[in-house]
Amino acid sequence: MARLDFGVTIRPSTQGGTIAEMDEANARILAAARAHDLSCWVIDHVQAGADPIMECLAFLAYHAGRVPGLRWGTLVLGQGYRNPALTAKIAATLQHLTGGRFILGLGAGDAEAEHHAYGYPFPPARVRVAQLDEAARIVTALWRGEPVTFAGEHYRVADARCLPAPTPPPVLMIGGGGERRTLRVVAAHADWWNADYYTPAEYAHKLGVLRQHCRALGRDPGTIVPSCYMGLSISRDPARLTRRRFMGHRGEVHVVSGTPEEIVPQLAAYADAGVLHMQLNFLDFPGTESLDLFVAEVLPHFDRAGT
Repeated sequence: MARLDFGVTIRPSTQGGTIAEMDEANARILAAARAHDLSCWVIDHVQAGADPIMECLAFLAYHAGRVPGLRWGTLVLGQGYRNPALTAKIAATLQHLTGGRFILGLGAGDAEAEHHAYGYPFPPARVRVAQLDEAARIVTALWRGEPVTFAGEHYRVADARCLPAPTPPPVLMIGGGGERRTLRVVAAHADWWNADYYTPAEYAHKLGVLRQHCRALGRDPGTIVPSCYMGLSISRDPARLTRRRFMGHRGEVHVVSGTPEEIVPQLAAYADAGVLHMQLNFLDFPGTESLDLFVAEVLPHFDRAGT
């Protein structure tokens, strides 16, 4: 039995359905999360073409209040949308309100059109990763509760405090797969690492690079929890399956797709590649066939990792 823990994403967008269908599907996902001790995650986008979409942190806070006792995380916040000191403060507040169960997912941000639409600058990737590094430094320093002064190239704080200090601090998860810069930031600052829509072989390669960065920085690679955000399509009707998914500048990306019997070895391959926690995006949302088949016929085949 493969060792792998799971989380589910509740969607702040209608995905082509209606607001009522979105709310109903999210209620079913949350019921499954409560019944099976699954973590819950919310994506961070401010615009989805012409489709309605809710703001990540407000949406998460509302649902975390309605369904207490679950672990909650952001998947992942675009660092450029919010000042890092404010991000630290919001995360500390959510850590308190969830009883110490909040995971702050943070990334460099790659949705160029959204940045421009909302008036945010969108500098080159190397600059956004440098901003991510400074943001992670500020966030983790503020969580210690002492006054923080930081003057970087991109962000500054002066005698800033984050009180009450979160005890314990939230888990910091950094997302991204850039091998030269982003994974070095992960190695320097993160408790968890997240990558999305890679094949098991691609993921294993990226994880190997991350471990090289850890060793170069004198850090034990085993102190970082590897996680993977993955699209999941489950059905016994082949016509209802999504085999590949288009994702902006990355084009077609890998998804896990098939009958329940076909899904189990596909997910086990990620455990073999080093994944300890997988956040699932059910691609038939606001339908729930994939969710229902996952909890009934796939989840029992895995030894939960306890992350």
